[in-house]
Amino acid sequence: MKPSEPLNTCALIGILDDGWDGLSDAARRRLASADFVVGVGRTLDLVRPRLSATVVVKDMDGALGQTPDWIAAAMEAGQRVVMVATGDPLCHGIAGFLAGKLGPARVEILPAPTTLQLAFARFKKPWQDVKIVSCHSADAGEWAVGAPPEHGLYKIMRAIALHPQVALFTGPDNNPARLARALVTAGYSSDDDRVRLSVASRLLLPDEALFPDLTPATAATMEFPDPNVVLVERAPDPREPRFGLEDLEYIQRTPEKGLITKQEARALSLAKLRLAADAIVWDIGAGSGSVGLEAACLAPLGHVWAIEKNAGDAANARANAARFRATNYTLVEGKAPAQLDAWPDPDAVFIGGSGGELDKLIRLILVRLKPQGRLVMNFVTLENLATATVALSSCGANWDVVQLQASRSQPILDMHRLAAQNPVWIVTAHLESS
Repeated sequence: MKPSEPLNTCALIGILDDGWDGLSDAARRRLASADFVVGVGRTLDLVRPRLSATVVVKDMDGALGQTPDWIAAAMEAGQRVVMVATGDPLCHGIAGFLAGKLGPARVEILPAPTTLQLAFARFKKPWQDVKIVSCHSADAGEWAVGAPPEHGLYKIMRAIALHPQVALFTGPDNNPARLARALVTAGYSSDDDRVRLSVASRLLLPDEALFPDLTPATAATMEFPDPNVVLVERAPDPREPRFGLEDLEYIQRTPEKGLITKQEARALSLAKLRLAADAIVWDIGAGSGSVGLEAACLAPLGHVWAIEKNAGDAANARANAARFRATNYTLVEGKAPAQLDAWPDPDAVFIGGSGGELDKLIRLILVRLKPQGRLVMNFVTLENLATATVALSSCGANWDVVQLQASRSQPILDMHRLAAQNPVWIVTAHLESS
């Protein structure tokens, strides 16, 4: 059955830069019979010459919030209403917003291909497995190491970290060169042949231009005609952190006096944290960054906030984050509890070092911890263990302790012996749900 054309339905028509010629017959009929047409200036210009002389045309540039009311009023007045939008309005477009305001039954969608479909066709690449994101928004500013989730490029950088193919809708400010600079800042260096950007500019226009297989460093210095879309392709990187890295895979103080949570304690501590994919994690006393960086891997849709007071260890943690291209990890140099008031409430907290503020930190964390959240602490001294359990008990927290005593094999002549590591107490705490 073909869609009907009731007067109380708004036809949302997708259009590309080939204008009227690229529209379906159904879309042309709806536009030709329309009484009220709304869209941004650029899309209205594509159809304006074909509209009836009596049609009311509304430019919605800068007036998105008022647009549903305009449409609703026109439909109530018995007018045939059409909105024109770029490409497929259901792909990072206005369709969801409009249907949410008017109700799905009052919106009929006639999509065009997306510019991404056209770009993949031009580059002759399949796109069924691609991750689609958009930075066609307000000026996000340049990317910086440790940028928080509020940064306008954050979702894009995380998508690139997690998916081998990412297709992006860009904007005049958040353009391909800015994206390329962000990739360089995040560690996708100029000599890295694992990452390539392909840019398709001004698709379907006479001056259409394609820029395939650019390195981030090359694209960072180029100017690309607007409008454009970008494909980022990334091969798997063996440097990306995974759960359970060897201790020596982390940069740390030498000789071995650095603050690193050993692999065995790290694995159990991360298991005790029970991280969800979108967890907000605090790492207090980050040392070389081992726990926080593996937490960032286990919570790929979340973010890790880390603090370390020792300048040398903080530098090592930053270097480890750079090696592993951890774009969901923010490290600050300082002594907790300073800085913590600026961080979002955590789902999970790890304390590897407290700087003598253990009791105060525990009380602060239990107040800030989200429902069902967990606090995990590692101790090697009886005094800190006692301080922690007393503080937890006085706050009414539930807690348990695991003593971990691991031994590692070491060669002796042509055989092997087991060498014991120092015992570690792993304390896990949470508050009862209210």
